[in-house]
Amino acid sequence: MRIRPTLLAINVAGVLAVTTVLIAQATDPLFGTWKTVAAKSTYSPGPAPKNNTKKYEPYKGGLKAQQDLVTAKGEKRHVEVTAAFDGKDYPGTGNPEVDTYAFQRIDNLNYVVLQKKAGKVTMTSKMKIAPDGKTRVVTQTGTDAQGRAVSNSVFWEKVSQ
Repeated sequence: MRIRPTLLAINVAGVLAVTTVLIAQATDPLFGTWKTVAAKSTYSPGPAPKNNTKKYEPYKGGLKAQQDLVTAKGEKRHVEVTAAFDGKDYPGTGNPEVDTYAFQRIDNLNYVVLQKKAGKVTMTSKMKIAPDGKTRVVTQTGTDAQGRAVSNSVFWEKVSQ
């Protein structure tokens, strides 16, 4: 049996494309577990959460994000969203102030995330990862559930890949 050169070339190209995507996802500095550093963060109007951890994993060319936090009032929340980096709305669970999230990758170190409630943008988060991939700063602007203006600068450290 002879394999046709065209069929072989198509199969090799397909394998290379899949491999490239998997390698890019595995080395994306966003992926891993992150924890906030309250001493390096500012929250306005505040107060800051007591504890805040996020985990980003590659998922079907996009990501799966999980957040575990304890609010300033002591309420525990587990937030999850699965999304692509295409700027489209994806439903999230666990945060009563957000219905959908829209993720956009600007480049390998910069992202924008829009949070919406009832179709209206309530928070814009601009994420900048340090070149070494060990820290990131998320600048959040928008309004909270009480309608107050929000201006946060949240510092995160990567605790694991």
